[in-house]
Amino acid sequence: MSQKQKYTVSLKAVAEEQGLTVLHASANYARQQIETMDVNRPGLQLAGFYNYFDPKRLQIVGRVESTFLETLSDDARRRSIEDFMRHPISGVVICHGMDPFPECMEMAEKYDRNVFLTREDTSEFMANVIAALSSYLAPRVTRHGVLVEVFGEGLLIMGDSGIGKSETALELIKRGHRLVADDAVEIKRTQRSTLIGTAPEMIRYYMELRGIGVIDARRIYGVGAVKPESRIDLVVNLAPWEDGYAYDRLGLHTEYCEILDVKVPMVTIPVRPGRNLAVILELAAMNNRQKNMGFNAAQALADEHDRGIDHGMSF
Repeated sequence: MSQKQKYTVSLKAVAEEQGLTVLHASANYARQQIETMDVNRPGLQLAGFYNYFDPKRLQIVGRVESTFLETLSDDARRRSIEDFMRHPISGVVICHGMDPFPECMEMAEKYDRNVFLTREDTSEFMANVIAALSSYLAPRVTRHGVLVEVFGEGLLIMGDSGIGKSETALELIKRGHRLVADDAVEIKRTQRSTLIGTAPEMIRYYMELRGIGVIDARRIYGVGAVKPESRIDLVVNLAPWEDGYAYDRLGLHTEYCEILDVKVPMVTIPVRPGRNLAVILELAAMNNRQKNMGFNAAQALADEHDRGIDHGMSF
């Protein structure tokens, strides 16, 4: 079994995004990579406990760690910080805008470690940086399809090439909805059950329409017609109409499509001339939202039918 691909993000990119002040940059600062979304409060390490210590994590120093170091003598504080800095840590972030201890900067110089400063409090910074790292390092996959946001629901439109995915998306844009990606959709799992889709940078907001060519949806329809990313709430599979096929006419049973180990509700829409796919997809989006809010029209109808039978009503 092949291992899942691991992703990294440069420490410099994270520092710039979080607005960190660089107090000391190591020789390889521009090349330093972060490969885990976990962070660490090094209180136990500064106290001398290094079992299960992961130096690859971003180290965050708050008031607790700073107050502990203040209780130590100068020699003990220097030993504590040196023991900590001796490990190949990726970077240390000092929160609350606190002045770093002189021993901290001394050991950063000696062992060539990255040290940063932020004015945010510890909890706020941890929440922000974990969210950023979760996005940067999230498992991801690229799928052929179109992603649009319809009534706040992210619809991933899939189907065979030439079946009309882009044309349907174009009609949805004209009806006031927003395009996220056409042709290729990059999907990331940012939480256990949350998928976020976006377009590859090179083709973002471009659409290919057979007979017309490539268009820039943002320039033609305006910035209100596009969106950089969206959750994927529903997969819409466009399939050629087959005469005689027993299509689901009630919708009592929900189909699912599994993407990155996340089960996403899926509907299969048969395509044939005369069907207004944009209107159908609007309805699919509203129906999916209604289900998420606790109401299933098909189930309500079935329940009414069962109650009618129980009371001897005829239909």
